[in-house]
This record gives sequence, C-alpha cells and structure tokens, in this order.
Amino acid sequence: MGSPPEPLHVVGRAYIYAIHGHFAEMLFATVIMGGEWTFPGVTGLWPLFLYGGGGLALEGIHLSLRGDCCLLTRCTLYTLCIFLCQFCLGALLRAVGACPWDYTGFRFNLLGLVALEHSLVWFVGSLLLERLVIRNTLRLRLEEPWRAKETPAPRFELQRD
Repeated sequence: MGSPPEPLHVVGRAYIYAIHGHFAEMLFATVIMGGEWTFPGVTGLWPLFLYGGGGLALEGIHLSLRGDCCLLTRCTLYTLCIFLCQFCLGALLRAVGACPWDYTGFRFNLLGLVALEHSLVWFVGSLLLERLVIRNTLRLRLEEPWRAKETPAPRFELQRD
C-alpha cells in the first residue's frame, strides 16, 4: 500500500500551539481581563513564536514526565515554566521596545512582566493544554501524499460510419 502515516512535523505542531495560544490570549483578555466580547485583540508577531515554542517546550515536558509524575505535579511544573518564559521573554522584548504586555497594575507583579494573580489561570490553562491540545496534536498523522493513478491518455480516432 505505502508507508505508514507519519507523525506531524515539529513545525506543524508549533503552528497548532501558536494558533491555540493566540485564541487563548484573546479569550483571556475578554473573560479574565474584562475586555470587549467583539474580540478586537491586540497582539504582535512575537507572541505567536512564544506560543509555538512554549507549546513545544511543554510538549517535551509532557513526553518526558507523563509516566513518572502525576498530573498535578506536571501542571505545577508547566505553570512555573510559563511564568519563567513569560518573565524572560518579556524582559528581552521590553529591552527592544516590543513587549506587548504590562502587568504593573497588579498587586503581585514581578517588574510588570508577570502577575502571580494569574497562577490559577495558567494552571488550568496548562491542564487543558495537555489534555486537549498536546495529546491530540501528538496523535495527528499524515498519510502518504496522494498520487494520481497513471492511466493512459485517451486516444481520439476518426470512426468509419
């Protein structure tokens, strides 16, 4: 028949995580931060790379620890990783004037780059990410590319009446 289906390439998985992260950001801004329900969303190109790379990092943690750690431990680790990435990348983006978030208005913020008030949101978000997005993305498979069957070209001939 052909070769067995291949797992989705890392770029395809990063794309899925980036799109999921963008949607989650819009939902977060609307539901948690009290934004408009028209989803006007303000973002940049950098967060898409952050979400794609972050999703791949959390996928790697999931694959490494899924048999060794309970879900509660993994989600706690995911939450800490999210805060660490958000802080480090926010500092880097702020240094070049491109950081799209500012949490200085929150009581428990670290240099305005992370807000510890979001811990529960990140914990639940990472739980949903593992259970719904990462697990299903890892299950995606690509079949062998479709190939047309070779058929002879039709022959046109004059018929005698």
